[in-house]
Amino acid sequence: MKIIDFETIRNLSISPADCVKWVETALRMKYDSCLPHKISMTIEPDVFFNTMPSYLPSCGRFGVKVVSRFPKRKPALVSDILLYDATNGDFLALMDGSWITAMRTGAVAALSIQYLRTSSAREYAFMGLGNTARATLLCLMAVLEGPLNIRLLSYKGQELEFMKRFKEYSRLNFSIFENVEDLITGADVVVSCVTVAHGQFASDTCFKPGVLVVPVHTRGFQNCDLFFDQVFADDVAHVEGFKYFNQFKQFDEFARILLKQNPGRTSDQERILAYNIGIALHDIYFASQVYDKVKDSLPDISSDKLSEKFWV
Repeated sequence: MKIIDFETIRNLSISPADCVKWVETALRMKYDSCLPHKISMTIEPDVFFNTMPSYLPSCGRFGVKVVSRFPKRKPALVSDILLYDATNGDFLALMDGSWITAMRTGAVAALSIQYLRTSSAREYAFMGLGNTARATLLCLMAVLEGPLNIRLLSYKGQELEFMKRFKEYSRLNFSIFENVEDLITGADVVVSCVTVAHGQFASDTCFKPGVLVVPVHTRGFQNCDLFFDQVFADDVAHVEGFKYFNQFKQFDEFARILLKQNPGRTSDQERILAYNIGIALHDIYFASQVYDKVKDSLPDISSDKLSEKFWV
């Protein structure tokens, strides 16, 4: 068994382009994999534990991610992944899930934008400017060419740190907005990485025809559920408990677009919601790829395994 920490994963220098390829590959195998519903336990209003298992027959691996959120902890979101060999049940690795969670989530958002934005999209609005938003923009630059106009919501100086992180990328043009409705009005794509919201972010009139909204943590856009033309999700379980799920005008899973079973956007006038937030399938696929990259360079952690059938 290997222990794979955050720095080991980060030092692999896995490119954003590879991250997007990995999430697309994983989504294409979704219907040939086992993906039980995640178990979510809310301890307090803003504190939770999620347990997310998945089995990937094509990789011969299964595993589980446990992610928790504690607002006073730094970072607030922390996750760990257990990876196993599906042929014999061997415990392959315990690995930090923070890098994987951020980058696979950003890659899923970028893939959604690549497939669902309008042909003339120019204005990209970002709110909730933490690691996930940074990962999303890195992955977005890997799949889109040319200059990008990036709108940022001002919040506790995070917009300045965000711009500093991307200052070396000359094709990014930043603008800062002081309130959410101004940020969203006129935007072609809205990416929200806000982890906690206690109401809707903007009125219906703020969302222009053709807008694509990607609510990474699903919060704050409940009003859009009622009037947007199409809604996609990477897994129906993420949204079937939504108050207005049965009132979606049109719904499908995003993987169906990749498999050419759904055309996706059919008009530049359609307003589209993409609740593509990443699933355990992505986590375990990423973990499997990481494990294969480092398994020969890390020492085994030995343990005395139980080998007797009867031991009581």
